[in-house]
Amino acid sequence: MSRITKYFVIVLTAVCITTCLGLLYGQEQTEEGKEAKYWTVPGYRHGPSFFPRSNYAETKPLEKGIMDFKHYHTYKEMVWWFKKWAEEYPDLVDLYVAAKSFGGIPIYQLTVTNKKTGKDTDKPGMFIDGNRHSGEVTAAESAFWMLHHMLTSYGADPEITRLLDNFAFYFRPKNNPDGSLLYLMTAQTLRSTIRPYDNDLDGLMDEDPAEDLDGDGWSRQMRIKVEKGKGTYILDPRDPKGRMMKLAPKGEGIYNVMSEGIDNDGDGRINEDGIGGLDLHRNYPENWRPMAENEKTGRGFTQRGAGAYPLSEVETRSLVVFLLEHPNISVMNTMDTTVPMHLRPPSTSPSEERMYPEDLELYKHFDEKGKELSGYARAGDVYQDYGRGRPLFGHSPDFGYWYYGAIWYGDELWNGGRIGDYDSDGTSDEWDRFQFNDKELETSRFQEWTKAMHPVYGEVEVGGWDGKFYRQNPPPELLEEWAIKEVRFNLMLANSLPRIVMAEPKISEKDGEFTIEVEVENQGYLPTALKQAQLVKMVMPDRITLEFPEGMLPRRMERGRYGGMYGPGRGQQPEEPQEEAKVKIIEPRGNRPYVEIGRIPGNDKAKVTFKLKLNGIDGTECTVKYTSTRGGVVSKKIKIGD
Repeated sequence: MSRITKYFVIVLTAVCITTCLGLLYGQEQTEEGKEAKYWTVPGYRHGPSFFPRSNYAETKPLEKGIMDFKHYHTYKEMVWWFKKWAEEYPDLVDLYVAAKSFGGIPIYQLTVTNKKTGKDTDKPGMFIDGNRHSGEVTAAESAFWMLHHMLTSYGADPEITRLLDNFAFYFRPKNNPDGSLLYLMTAQTLRSTIRPYDNDLDGLMDEDPAEDLDGDGWSRQMRIKVEKGKGTYILDPRDPKGRMMKLAPKGEGIYNVMSEGIDNDGDGRINEDGIGGLDLHRNYPENWRPMAENEKTGRGFTQRGAGAYPLSEVETRSLVVFLLEHPNISVMNTMDTTVPMHLRPPSTSPSEERMYPEDLELYKHFDEKGKELSGYARAGDVYQDYGRGRPLFGHSPDFGYWYYGAIWYGDELWNGGRIGDYDSDGTSDEWDRFQFNDKELETSRFQEWTKAMHPVYGEVEVGGWDGKFYRQNPPPELLEEWAIKEVRFNLMLANSLPRIVMAEPKISEKDGEFTIEVEVENQGYLPTALKQAQLVKMVMPDRITLEFPEGMLPRRMERGRYGGMYGPGRGQQPEEPQEEAKVKIIEPRGNRPYVEIGRIPGNDKAKVTFKLKLNGIDGTECTVKYTSTRGGVVSKKIKIGD
């Protein structure tokens, strides 16, 4: 195929997908029974299974306009709730578009805090993100549940009221609306962004997606009966219904099992190049690696799905830019499915090898608390506990700690349908899965094998497990239970944010010299900055300042070194008080009306002392202000002198 033709294919791919996304986002529900035609170009084909015709019961609310977590919310429904809450809770909610997705859909985000107690950026913050991976919609539901819970509980629940009065919360429940729409409203499944991608390295992009052969709205598996010895599977005798397959001894196989679909590009493989392929969770700048070496040596680490360069994808880039513009955020959770697991950095090395011990202790504390609260069996780092020594590059937890200097989890929700040893025979296998499905679930998540026609194989049978609402996400009747498991952990993290309380400053006077003692206490579990945040200068040192009315201090001191009110300008020497200055700072030295105190550990205090004289005035009002990048802003007004 010529370069021009390939370019034409890529352009048409993008046009087709974005057009379809517009239809999906613009309609409330799909039209049942509406036939869609194949859309083809040379080497590229998307059939009816791509278009919006799968009207999943799992995405329908029990009652329109009434909140329930017995169904999966489409992006359109979620945005409807966002706008409703922004109107109902104007003192708590700011709703805005953080970016537009690759497919051109607005990515909505919400800032939630009590606006009457201060600006969000003056408070310690937490960011909750979900659904960057298209099919991992449980993560979006957990973020959505927490958002709904906080808004509807404010004023009635003391814990939630305290959190929203003192902290800022940033919610982006669906960071990848393109993929979420395709997943929840078509038969397609995909991991991440919809940007066209050449998965099978044949020079074409997205040319071999899955098909829905029997028209039921799903693409699962198909089995083909063959002569004995020419297959790889046989029926498992434990299942009298003939649903369960198992690998056959050599020469005994009578079935071949594969994905439901067609070999669109004629390469002998089925469904190997579906929609997209880039991975938003391999696109972060920390420890990013390319998808392939420029000149292949075979000796360089590469990372599948990493993108053309770090932050090449708008969904990831917009999130990172927002964080850098909001350095008040101390805690992040960018959630996925499945495992389940509380998942944290590092992703490329053992924890003890590169992390500050005091930071690692904080993470280990959260690991153990997380297992207690969620019931997850696993919690730990990506490299050892998740990857078993296999590195992941461009991973968000690594960016979160080493680059951003924060507590950052990338938790995995739901157990992937792994229900343990249901029949107590000492093993957990496929038969246990069938037992759980048949006896415990409201609706069977296994489609019985059904005859269908295949253009190459003739009569086949299609069926198998529900990959969307069982393998990758829980059935709707279990959704809220699993959403809440993760919310318990996230609320614990929220309650661990640094919280600075200032005691009433003590003022004394002797021989015309005033002494002001200021004590601040961090009543939160987290310090006002991790050691790593100090190292990479994501935070400035915490500071306690005396702010006087204009004209009380020497002129240069009021301009401020860092763009604030006080301190000498960069490269300037402190200036002695001029005659007209009404306040002379004796301590700290250099006439600085501020003291840098570094950071305050959790459950610890810091004390500072100021000494000053008043020139030609009997007294003055002053504001004692504590400022911290991540500890927030706290202030008190005092009166010095008569």
